[in-house]
Amino acid sequence: MNIGAFFDIDGTLHRNSLMIEHFKKLVKYEVIDPRLWHSNVKYTYKEWRKRVRHYEDYMLELIDIYIEALKGRKKSDLEFIGNQVIRLNGDIVYKFTRDRIKWHQDNLHKVFFISGSPTFLVSKMAEKFGVDAFRGAEYLLDQQGRFTGEVVPMWDSESKNKAIHQLEQHYNIDLSESYAYGDTNGDLSMLRRVGRPIAINPTHELLDSIKAEAELMKKSRIVIERKDVIYNLPPDVQLINE
Repeated sequence: MNIGAFFDIDGTLHRNSLMIEHFKKLVKYEVIDPRLWHSNVKYTYKEWRKRVRHYEDYMLELIDIYIEALKGRKKSDLEFIGNQVIRLNGDIVYKFTRDRIKWHQDNLHKVFFISGSPTFLVSKMAEKFGVDAFRGAEYLLDQQGRFTGEVVPMWDSESKNKAIHQLEQHYNIDLSESYAYGDTNGDLSMLRRVGRPIAINPTHELLDSIKAEAELMKKSRIVIERKDVIYNLPPDVQLINE
């Protein structure tokens, strides 16, 4: 059997979100109306930046607006901007996670990306890092190659649980010896399924979820990367705002 390493991308490998970067580029190149960002998203973004609102609230609100903005547009017309996102942002990653990907590859482990960002962006990131397989949110197309506004999600824990099961079966993965890396509650199922879960810069909600499950807390590692320092913390780390 093979050892697997399952990585979330947004907030775990990439320092922001591929979808957010794509959204910003669409606004910059005026592919979509800039007022969508300034009137609907900017306020929520500022509230999150001030730590008034939760990151996941911001992301869920942005996803709805992003899906609506893409509806009716041809995927092929956005290919250049998708490539720009990876070219300009693909190296803006956490050093710890980048080094772990290389460590897994050097040890001949199977490396997978499971991300809530669109598959057409996740695929480019997967190619850049040379991973074995990937799963992302599927933005469905009509027969003319236009986005329909329908999405098969991959940002929630249930969807990621199905994805990890498929990859386990296809690649003959021994989950008890495998690794998973995530930062939000959307990654909780991945962390539960493997023998070596690692929460990277986790949200308050994810830390609470880990602490609520004795078995998960026992086997988890918490990694915080700030500036050029990487901290390894115990899973029962005390939160200041508890």
